[in-house]
Amino acid sequence: MTTSVPVGIKPKSLRAMEPEGLVVQTMPTSGPLVDRYGRVHSDLRISVTDRCNLRCVYCMPEEGMTFLPNDELLSFDEILRFAGVAKRLGVDAVRLTGGEPLVRKGLVNLVKGLNDLGFEDLSLTTNGTELARRADELAQAGLRRVNISCDSLIPERFAAIRRRATLDVVLNAMDAAEQAGLRPLKINVVLLRGQNDDEVLSFAQFARTTGRTVRFIEFMPLDAQGNWDRAQLVPGREVYELISERWELEPIEATASPAPAERFRFADGAGEIGLISSVTEPFCGTCNRLRLTADGAIRNCLFSDAETTVRDILRQGGSDDAIEHSLRSAVWGKFPGHGINEPDFLSPQRSMSMIGG
Repeated sequence: MTTSVPVGIKPKSLRAMEPEGLVVQTMPTSGPLVDRYGRVHSDLRISVTDRCNLRCVYCMPEEGMTFLPNDELLSFDEILRFAGVAKRLGVDAVRLTGGEPLVRKGLVNLVKGLNDLGFEDLSLTTNGTELARRADELAQAGLRRVNISCDSLIPERFAAIRRRATLDVVLNAMDAAEQAGLRPLKINVVLLRGQNDDEVLSFAQFARTTGRTVRFIEFMPLDAQGNWDRAQLVPGREVYELISERWELEPIEATASPAPAERFRFADGAGEIGLISSVTEPFCGTCNRLRLTADGAIRNCLFSDAETTVRDILRQGGSDDAIEHSLRSAVWGKFPGHGINEPDFLSPQRSMSMIGG
């Protein structure tokens, strides 16, 4: 296996975790959502529930999860009000997440409401188990794209990793999504050393055969069990080298909007892969994302425990100006980087399913 730096993957000096210098000195009260390091935040991830119908080994224990009471979840009207304020502050992309967002009843009504607000991009991340029967109505309501999680192409292994699902259901969901016009379809694969890392080339071939984008995601310290171990992590650089030994890859130039994945096309034009190397190749310096949890907390980073709660503002007659101030304050308080690779890093108290991807 080659040890050279892959073409297209930026060296760490260009993927620095800390942005270059302090661009802004005081928190602005107008204009876009900007932090102290000049990063403009235009991408909002909205978690609609912390519940999930699966128990993936890298996310939840098989038994014993405790979920939020329904009255602690933001209503769709509350979410839409918050999203409307965010839209006026320059947020142009919304992704619905969970838990598993499709276990939330009436989700299509939220999709329609968000579409009516006029976001340029409206997407959803799902495990695929409930998607096939709902893809058409979601597309008609205004959903544009979906990301579907799929961690193995071997039925028995898929079932072992997911614990409560079958591969054919998720493969059928991919077909249904494309038939409904939810494109481009992205497939998210969390690689785990010794469990599914021998399927990298199989997934690359899947991308080539189907034309779908397969994104390999590094295992992150966000599991509810707290069992994250760096030894289980498969670096994105290793994935790139393995695939490029079989097929020539070409980097796809980044668009104006920052994205977590480095994208590569196969040189012969058959398919695309992405690498999300959050641990080994942090992209914090260009991060433009913020998150709203299902219970109404604004989080400016997946890996920080800092939260700004807006549920009380929404439920106690607070003004849109108060919501805007909370948004600006949350973004302003963002750290330069997540610090996963620092010796004093502590995993967040909330897991991924409780935060929302």
